[in-house]
Amino acid sequence: MATPESAALATQTQTHAQVEKHWYSVWAVPPEDVRARLKKLMDGLRAEFGGPQYEPHMTVVKAVSLRPDDALDKFRSACQGLKPYIATVDHVATGFCVYLQIHPTAEAVETSAHCKSHFGLKSSTPYMPHLSILYGDMTDEEMKKAQEKATILDESISSLSFQVSRLALYKTDPDDKTLKSWEKIAEYSLSPN
Repeated sequence: MATPESAALATQTQTHAQVEKHWYSVWAVPPEDVRARLKKLMDGLRAEFGGPQYEPHMTVVKAVSLRPDDALDKFRSACQGLKPYIATVDHVATGFCVYLQIHPTAEAVETSAHCKSHFGLKSSTPYMPHLSILYGDMTDEEMKKAQEKATILDESISSLSFQVSRLALYKTDPDDKTLKSWEKIAEYSLSPN
């Protein structure tokens, strides 16, 4: 015969198992002045080439499917002990989108590896820090034009350097091409000490 305690525990366990998983990513968030500069550049590119609107960021951990409480716990744990680091743009590049290739310093690579380990991820490819400035379905020729336009809109973008002192946990559904469902869940300020 079930006791009230065991019935409550069974209900709680069943409810916990039914909690829906979502896709979560960890982003390095640029400081406000850099964010404003990047948004202006991104708005200028979108005005000519279209594409969805989103917050400027460098992906530290790509989308992983987790329960909300698990994602938050892993994010908080991963941020402990991380220190701010400098991100420096190497050049404007194209590939899966138009992006700013960030120099893969030891600090940037180690931050990603540290966070990925907390999320239980292993990667077979080296971490390529980048900051996407234009998403969309574009031909190679359109991407090349957008790449050139980026350096016209912001002539010194290829020499941009900034401190990464904040990480954010975002809910990022990879199937949402509009990116409207992307939502910040938590943010953490990295301590220099």
